[in-house]
Amino acid sequence: MSDDRSTISPRPSFPPATGDLRGRVALVTGVGRRRGIGSAVCRALASHGADVALSYWKAYDREMPWASDEDAPETLLGELRAAGVRAEAAEMDLSRIDSPAFLLDAAEERLGRPSILVNTAAYSTRDGFEALDAETLDIHYAVNVRAMALLSVGFARRYPGGPGGRIVNFSSGQSLGPMPGELAYVATKGAIEAFTLTLAAEVGHKGITVNAINPGATDTGWMTEEMKREIVTKSPSGRIGQPEDAARLVAFLAGNDGAWITGQVIHSEGGFFRRS
Repeated sequence: MSDDRSTISPRPSFPPATGDLRGRVALVTGVGRRRGIGSAVCRALASHGADVALSYWKAYDREMPWASDEDAPETLLGELRAAGVRAEAAEMDLSRIDSPAFLLDAAEERLGRPSILVNTAAYSTRDGFEALDAETLDIHYAVNVRAMALLSVGFARRYPGGPGGRIVNFSSGQSLGPMPGELAYVATKGAIEAFTLTLAAEVGHKGITVNAINPGATDTGWMTEEMKREIVTKSPSGRIGQPEDAARLVAFLAGNDGAWITGQVIHSEGGFFRRS
């Protein structure tokens, strides 16, 4: 994890912890961008008192069409510590087979054993049936399915048992409609929904809930203005989803009020109307 052991600032940069997750450790993956869902999730969990271990992979963000936030993870660590919680980070290539075990080890060593796991990390590129090949499928699988699955089962094996274990995954509504031009992405993200349902049944006896969130179209910096206008026409609320919308749902599921919810895929899309 990060070697920065600076002291916690007494001046929070966002609302201080309310306390219902105080004493809990959360591990959040895919925290590479300032406006990303992963960053919003970290802020939401910290605002409820959870200590946060996060992972990011700058090499991926540099290759994407959105602007790379080179200092975003470091800046976020400062925000979290200023809110009064402990926070550590690791730059981690989740496509490597050994990354999930290493990340769980590092989080436990620096902050203590996690009781909350949020698998936000995702790999996504455009393909379509004309362009799809084995290499594209493999890299999507490695991050979206294998890393998520190994982190989840590794977390469950280490969890000592008792109320409070939480795993939250992210899908993208593949079961609700097509996403043309993203075959590898939909295949792997769709697998997350099936995995979530069965893992929830397997680990419930340990006090762990497992759910997946479909956050709908969320403005994290990747949308063109044309996309935004089109999405708004399908939104009853007249707006586009924000990272904080998904983050608030994660915080709810992580807390005591979410204890009776497991094995669910929650379509939190603001009533998004899917049509051709």
